[in-house]
Amino acid sequence: MSIDLNARIPNNVDLAENRRLQRALEAWQPNYLQWWNELGPDGTSGYDIYLRTAISVDAKGWANFGFVKMPDYRWGIFLNPAQQDRTIPFGDHKGQPVWQEVPGEYRSTLRRLIVTQGDTEPASVEQQRRLGLTCPSLYDLRSLFQINVEEGRHLWAMVYLLHAYFGRDGREEAEAMLERHSGDSDKPRILGAFNEKTPDWLSFFMFTFFTDRDGKYQLSSLAESGFDPLARTCQFMLTEEAHHMFVGESGVGRIIQRTCETMNELKTDDPETLRAAGVIDLPLMQKYINFHFSVSIDLFGQEVSTNAANYFTQGLKGRFQEAKLDDDHTLADEAYKVHVVNGDRIVLAEQPALLAVNERLRNDYVEDCQKGVDRWNKIMQKAGVAFEFRLPHRAFHRAIGAFSEIRATPDGKIVSEADWTHRHSEWMPTDAERAFVGSLMTKPVIEPGKFANWIAPPARGINGQPVDFEYIRFN
Repeated sequence: MSIDLNARIPNNVDLAENRRLQRALEAWQPNYLQWWNELGPDGTSGYDIYLRTAISVDAKGWANFGFVKMPDYRWGIFLNPAQQDRTIPFGDHKGQPVWQEVPGEYRSTLRRLIVTQGDTEPASVEQQRRLGLTCPSLYDLRSLFQINVEEGRHLWAMVYLLHAYFGRDGREEAEAMLERHSGDSDKPRILGAFNEKTPDWLSFFMFTFFTDRDGKYQLSSLAESGFDPLARTCQFMLTEEAHHMFVGESGVGRIIQRTCETMNELKTDDPETLRAAGVIDLPLMQKYINFHFSVSIDLFGQEVSTNAANYFTQGLKGRFQEAKLDDDHTLADEAYKVHVVNGDRIVLAEQPALLAVNERLRNDYVEDCQKGVDRWNKIMQKAGVAFEFRLPHRAFHRAIGAFSEIRATPDGKIVSEADWTHRHSEWMPTDAERAFVGSLMTKPVIEPGKFANWIAPPARGINGQPVDFEYIRFN
């Protein structure tokens, strides 16, 4: 696809041929930059940062690396190439040609889906805006900023769709995404997880492992959409999203490695001794896993959902890797087992598969998370440390869905409200424990090749550069 990299807004959607749309997006751009300067990474406008920038949709050469000041980053609009003769792969419209324009009967639903996805992108930038002040290394600071600029580009991707296909309503929604702010009491972000604080780097790595992984599955389901511009937009967003999850998994893995090294040096697994030595003990990391996993699986919504069924039936939002699933892709007579509360137990019960689309996507997500946790466990096994991380039960600490009205332990046992009040500090990080983690991260480490005591260096640098490369130049 032809990409105009010299345009004020780099794009491969022939923006120059649609002057009205071009003017609308160029009018939105100053508001975006104002938002970035006010709520983007704190105090960083003068830094030269070794960033990758999207320049193509060709998988073999889609980005280049170079030093860029973040306000000058080339945020662009990129869609994957159109697939000739593509048809809608699921739902009542299965087999019909994909839509290049918004079907009138699905206009409000599609707009809501796009706005909900788009709202998450600036939210995570806002949540992470002060983390640079306590970075554990230049390598990690550069990774943070890379995620920030790509989340900004993902906002541009959704704003393009709103401007291009939804008229005045779309323009108003695009403005509103810059008016809502993470954690704002008056105008919070739409989804709860994106109003949580990300006050420290352990939280950041957990967020990018768990919550950005939710993004992978939401984008993958939208990439199946019968509305082709949305599908093609999300397909390219997934290319960038993979790096965000890598940052999370490798970041937590490096913290585990450093803790294991200290455990072996001191020949102890005592949490207080390890904390005094300036590392994060493994039981505390398990509590962070419990929290971030539970908050993230809420993002998949209700276990039994008529909204999700409607999105599927209408051809708007499919399942993960829809084409690889062995069924009729309409789910008219299919069943699917869903976890439900039955008295004082949690059991599997069959539900119409059409109503369980959310739960199937959640199951795919949980399976993917488990693979990452297994890799973390191998780090401890290799170090000879007898500890194992586990994902909590999906009923644990839920605010949405069938389990929001009960209290459950990480093992999935239903307990009373009194038991939860008495014991939840065993399973979730306390204020004091969060304060301890924060106390390890009061000063930034910005000398090339140096790392904070609580995290190990990575195995390799970025884009073939050495680990001690000067990833950021402070001007």
